[in-house]
Amino acid sequence: MLVTDCHAHIYSKNTARYPLIPNPYCPPKGNGTVEHLKQEMAANGIERVVAVHATTAYGWDNRFLADAARANAPWMVGVCTLDADDPASPDLLRKLARDYNVRGLRSYSAGAPERLDHPGVETLWRVAEETGVTITVRIRVNHANDLERLLQRHRELPVILDHCMYPRGEEGLQGETIQRVLQLAEHPNLYAKLTWLVESSAQDYPFEDTHPLMRAVVAAYGAERCVWGSDFPCELWIPKATYTQHYTLFTQALGLTEAQKQAILITTPGKLYFNDNA
Repeated sequence: MLVTDCHAHIYSKNTARYPLIPNPYCPPKGNGTVEHLKQEMAANGIERVVAVHATTAYGWDNRFLADAARANAPWMVGVCTLDADDPASPDLLRKLARDYNVRGLRSYSAGAPERLDHPGVETLWRVAEETGVTITVRIRVNHANDLERLLQRHRELPVILDHCMYPRGEEGLQGETIQRVLQLAEHPNLYAKLTWLVESSAQDYPFEDTHPLMRAVVAAYGAERCVWGSDFPCELWIPKATYTQHYTLFTQALGLTEAQKQAILITTPGKLYFNDNA
């Protein structure tokens, strides 16, 4: 039962070796470290984690993410974030995938004005296909049309919709973002990351306004195309909930079947990131 957390940001205490950007967005002292993550995982029965590079702390410098992913294999893999406007990024992605246990790329829009359907993004997606790297695409609904064009050109590349573009609970099932997320489910290589139960809610615990939206996404994509993530460190990213609350709300409050939870928490992350079916 290799339950996997597919969205955890990690931070180093060694700011000399891994310098922060000016005015970084960081968790409170003592939170967000690998040691803290291991404590949360142990307390909740989580056995594997997908660590996502913290751009808001380190910019495009992926050294801490890469070192941590390699040092903590096999229970941790890394998702890097690279500048699509930088011509050195494709070769760096190859190196990270080959040498540092990086299994994912968090893909952003690029250029001016910013767009996702951009030559630099296209190149990185092609390298991801070559290296077996899973794409996590971080966009809002205004870039959904760009995403569709890329999905049509990369039909064999697994792509995860990061935070599902943050549909708002207060907008209900007729909101523009949730409707676009549901429409995108027609692309069979697109997966939904179910990380927004807390962040997208206008309410406090147990965040019931986002439950119908979450259930609709699972129904549209199928559990075999959904993954869960904690938003660790929750003290920074979802302060309305603890790690345990976020996980247990997901496993208990949404009314998912045991088969659905097995797919979302174990089987699908294993296929996308840990070569379980290789």
